[in-house]
This record gives sequence, C-alpha cells and structure tokens, in this order.
Amino acid sequence: AIERKKLFILDYHDAFLPFLNSINAHPDRKAYATRTIFLLTQMGTLKPIAIELSLPSTNPFKPSKQVITPPVDATTCWQWQLAKAHVCSNDSGAHELIQHWLRTHACMEPFIIAARRHLSAMHPILKLLHPHMRYTMDINARARELLISTGGIIESLFSTKECSMEITSFAYKNWRFDMESLPADLIRRGVAELDPTEPHGIKLLIEDYPYANDGLLIWSAIERLVKDYVNYYYPDSNSIRSDPELNTWYYESINVGHADLRHESWWPNLSTPKDLVSILTTLIWISSAKHAALNFGQYHYGGYVPVRPSYMRRLIPNEDDPEYQNFISDPEGYFLSSLPSLREMAFLMSILEILSTHSEDEEYLGDRKELSTWRGSPEIIEAFYRFSMEMKAIEKEVEKRNSDTKLRNRCGAGVSPYQLLVPSSEPGVSCRGVPNSISI
Repeated sequence: AIERKKLFILDYHDAFLPFLNSINAHPDRKAYATRTIFLLTQMGTLKPIAIELSLPSTNPFKPSKQVITPPVDATTCWQWQLAKAHVCSNDSGAHELIQHWLRTHACMEPFIIAARRHLSAMHPILKLLHPHMRYTMDINARARELLISTGGIIESLFSTKECSMEITSFAYKNWRFDMESLPADLIRRGVAELDPTEPHGIKLLIEDYPYANDGLLIWSAIERLVKDYVNYYYPDSNSIRSDPELNTWYYESINVGHADLRHESWWPNLSTPKDLVSILTTLIWISSAKHAALNFGQYHYGGYVPVRPSYMRRLIPNEDDPEYQNFISDPEGYFLSSLPSLREMAFLMSILEILSTHSEDEEYLGDRKELSTWRGSPEIIEAFYRFSMEMKAIEKEVEKRNSDTKLRNRCGAGVSPYQLLVPSSEPGVSCRGVPNSISI
C-alpha cells in the first residue's frame, strides 16, 4: 500500500505532545497526541484503519502509546468511537489555531501592514491587493480581543486551553511562505506530485479530492489574472528593481513582519515579473479561497459537536484503570460524559455559526467594484472581466462535479456536496462563497 501510495496519515503527534501535561492537568480537559492512518480504497475514499494515541511518558513500565484499530466486538466498537472523537478534538484545535488563525489571518497581516505603510494609494500593486485586504486588520483585532485572548473563547471551548497561542507559535516555526501556494502545499502534504503533463502541473494522488480539484481551478484563474496584470505594469526585471515602493513593501513584510523567520533561505526572491506573479498569486489565494475553505464550512462540518468535539473530558480507560468497569457497564454514558457540557456545546455552535456567516456587504472573488480606476488601461479591465467570467464558469463546473455519482467524496447518500469553493453566495450561513478577503 505504501509503494502504491495508498496510505495517508493525519498527524497531530508533534503538534500536541509537548503540551499534553499542561492540557491534561485540567480536570475537564483530556487529550492525546494522535496519528491516524487512512487507506485509499478502490472507490477513491479514505478509510481509517488505525489510530495511535500518545501521552507523555511518565512510567517506564507503562506504555505511553496505544493503537486502536477498527472494532471487532462491542467493546472495541466504543473504544474506536472514543479514539475517533479524540482525533476530531485534535483536528478541531489544529484547524482553528494553525490552519485557520495562523496560516491565513496572522500570516497575511504583515503583508497588509507593510502595504499600507509603503505602497501609495495609486500604486498598481496596492490597487490590485486592495480588495484582498478588506476588513482583515479589523477582524484580527477582534479575534485578539475575544477569540484568542487569555480566558477567551478558544481557551474556554477547545482542548488547548492556555497553551493555545503557544501551540500556534510552535507551529509557526515550521511555516513557509513558499509552501503556501496551493500546488506546493498539496505536494508538501503528500497528496500530489509534480507532473508537467497534467493541466495544473501536478497529479493528485487522491483523484477525488474536492478541495484540491476545485481549488486548482481557482488558483489557476488567479494566476492568469495576476500574470496579465503584472506583465502590463512590470514588463521586465528592471522595472521590478527600479520600484522602491514595491521592494520596500516586500522587504518589510519579511524582515519586520516575519522577523522570526527573516533569515530563512526559502523566502522567494523579488527580482523578476515571474517572482512577483508568484508572490501576489499566493497572497490573493490565501486571503480568498484558502480562507473561505477553512472558515465558511465550520458550522456545517463542525456545528454538531458530538461528531466533532472541540475537546474531550475523559481519556480512554485501559483494563487496569479504575474507570474501566464504568466504561464496560455503560459505554454510551461514558462516551457522552467525555464530550463537552451541553451549555458549552450550545455556545460553541453559536460561535461556529457566526464565523460561518457571510455579511450583507460581502464582496466575492471575481467582483471588482472599482474598475473605473483603470479607465486608461482597457487591457486591465479586460483581464478582470475574463477573471469574472472564469469564476462563473468554475461555479458551474463545481455544480457539475457535485452531481457526478462517480465522485464518492462529494456525491451520494449522506454525503454533503462540496461547495466551499463555489465563488458566490447569498448572505448568511450557506457553506459556500469565496470572499475577496479575510473579512471574518
């Protein structure tokens, strides 16, 4: 299976293990560092086949790890359910703190601040990026005040408690801007490999991977728009080097905004129009489609807390644990008592609903409100028009894919159609829509 690239891992071991002693010291928070192995089936779906649960080693005579496999009887059935719940708890915390907050909200902020400081109002790059910076600083300030603050919503409702920002900081050490483009991210995560014969230059190892398949359509459309735009204003390398505002913006974004990582060799150079296209495409991708995929499905996919708990209150008992007999006599009661309280579940549901809501004045990818600023540049207006048409075509293509019965990960009984990267949406909770910016 490994040789045929049919095994995949959901790995939260290193992200959580250093913090488990602090987390488990709380009477109502219990967590493992988890690894889950999935087999890619002949139908193209992922099937979990093993879950590793790790704790910090405190007793040399007692294993710090256990492996739970799919059930063979009633007891192992409930152990499997509890193990999956702990994986979902890890996944919920990592999603909110690392994938969502760190890799979109926080890491975009330095580029926005530097742009406001160094790019004049009529600078072509500021004009391009302006819709993709809308409300981001405001929502980040609100997040620091309410969500990720000491004793705030994240610490109250997720397993990570007071370690939340420390976990984010720990993950940031491995963040790389050059890996934030969609193709590079898919390759890094082991779900794709380079293949110049494929339309997007990569081959997906999970062919029916809705996020990747729909995302690559949007990524390529953004890249084409940015290429047309950059080549119009910066026809050669000299025009890049001779723009002090542009170079100061990029320099400060790295050396001040990401000071901890400023000496890393992986930062992309800014020397050629091709370099600028790559940098801008990545920034627009993060602020639009990537954030949309991470944010606007939170209520739909995580709003029913028993399926995706944000934390667990009990570990899985071993045979020599005092709680084991309670687990054997009432496994369902043990499972329910491991979940957050009803009050906290209701509060979490309301938070996820708010985060998943589109505002009345949302501006979506493909919509440009200020095209009149390019009155003297019909080539640019035409490029934006083509991009808008591409977003409409992508929307129709996604709808077509969601009705294809051969695609088992997005179509079938009990399977939600994947709409997170459908560009447009009505206001409210729709589980679709790609806004231009990180606006909530």
